[in-house]
Amino acid sequence: MGRGIRRQGPALVVAIVALVVALGGSVYAATKIDGHTVKVGSLPGNRVVPHSLPGNRLAPGTIPADLLAPGSLTGKQVDAATLGEVPSAVHASQADSAREAGSARFATAAGSAASVNGHVAGCAPGTRAFAGECWEVNFSAATATAPLAALVCAERGGELPDALALLSFAQQPEIGIASEGEWTGDIPAATGGGHYSVIIVTIGAEIGSSLPSEPKRYRCVYPVLG
Repeated sequence: MGRGIRRQGPALVVAIVALVVALGGSVYAATKIDGHTVKVGSLPGNRVVPHSLPGNRLAPGTIPADLLAPGSLTGKQVDAATLGEVPSAVHASQADSAREAGSARFATAAGSAASVNGHVAGCAPGTRAFAGECWEVNFSAATATAPLAALVCAERGGELPDALALLSFAQQPEIGIASEGEWTGDIPAATGGGHYSVIIVTIGAEIGSSLPSEPKRYRCVYPVLG
């Protein structure tokens, strides 16, 4: 046939056919093979491209905790119902009752507490703690009638002591009773004509009574909370 196309040998024809089949197979695989056509368990983990599988394609429990990267889980992914009680929070249910711990209820239990329920705790100078109250160590410098003595103590935030309490306080070291006696806050039954008397404690540590108009010494008693 002169210079026309030379008849190709069998080997070249077979090679060309194989190339076409190979290229066609790749195109078919690329377009026809997806996750649904892959047999379960046929792909090892090292053949999966990182980040190619979303979390919703993984069966629960397929990834153990020791394979999770640190910090990969946040509180949003953790079911709080699956968590046990935190050891240090065993008594957290009682924490509300501890909110008032900053202010002690009783000064004797509070030690050096600065305040008790918002009030200054302790006895002021010149007073002494006795029977749960703060007592003036010295009786008044001036005398006064019983009503005036009660008024002065009230204006200072205190009151006249009870007779038996004053009698007991008089037994404390370095405590003296005024020679003319001291007023108390106790009043016996009124006498006829609307008159009444007030109980006093005398220098001999005895209990007596006197008309409220007579001048006597007195001392005030204050609550521990100021």
